[in-house]
Amino acid sequence: MSLQGKMAQRAVVFAYHDVGVRGLATLLAHGVDVALVVSHEDDPHENIWFASVAELAALNHIPVITPADPNVDEVVRQLRSCRPDWLFSFYYRHMLAAEVLNVAAKGAYNLHGSLLPKYRGRVPVNWAVLHGEETTGASLHRMVEKPDAGHLIDQQAVPILPNDTAFEVFKKVVCAAETVLHRSLPAILSGKAQERPLDLTQGSYFGGRRPEDGRIDWSQPAWALHNLIRAVAPPYPGAFTEVGSKRLQFMRSYWRNEPARGKGVRLYWENGRCYLDAVDGRRLQITQLELNGKRLDEKAFAEEFAGTEIGFA
Repeated sequence: MSLQGKMAQRAVVFAYHDVGVRGLATLLAHGVDVALVVSHEDDPHENIWFASVAELAALNHIPVITPADPNVDEVVRQLRSCRPDWLFSFYYRHMLAAEVLNVAAKGAYNLHGSLLPKYRGRVPVNWAVLHGEETTGASLHRMVEKPDAGHLIDQQAVPILPNDTAFEVFKKVVCAAETVLHRSLPAILSGKAQERPLDLTQGSYFGGRRPEDGRIDWSQPAWALHNLIRAVAPPYPGAFTEVGSKRLQFMRSYWRNEPARGKGVRLYWENGRCYLDAVDGRRLQITQLELNGKRLDEKAFAEEFAGTEIGFA
């Protein structure tokens, strides 16, 4: 059943990425009058594997701006001219100053991809996978100047299975974010939402990650190596090490908590499958291996390394 017409309140929306698309779609389904969308220009150097907020806005005849800095006077004046009741932020990448947040007469709210107060800050899904968490989720909270610190409205948990990649977990979080916003909007728009303060001592703030952060530390145990590999698996840049002048990329791994077959840290083939023995005496199956961006099977591996095994210090 359509929810159009039930609520006719005005909002400005800061949004990008898949969560931005689903958040905007949810507001429209609830009859919110979205006067303006503030988004980002796609970076030509970034792998754009996600949906377009600008395209959804265009389908609904909503104007879109993409300022390099949303906190400048010109943008603030444009926001004020919209006379919004609400401001929503869905995976928008810039921090919003108090002057921007205060444009909304009734409040500003953000969707964040973790179970706040855990994993405040950037790329929370990747950090959760990297740390071997078994659960994460999406949180809807009131926005304040301090990032991801305002009172919590609602959150929805999702499981992280032992072989989920960050991308697979992110898709779950997108659904959780839509669920949280959909069930919370009626209370928010009617002024009846229950809020509770976050205890920031129970969580930590994390910064962004760079491709270089995928470099493998061979002193780490197998579980930690697996978590790194799946945290940066495609569409992210991948985990890697250098072998001579070439970059060996560990794009996917599979964890069964098996014992290593030999001593030392080594990569090898056994019965047509590729394995990595770690320093702690456990091993991973490597299900996608690349050298300088080209996929390696057993034959290509043997040709490149003159055998079916290489060791790492």
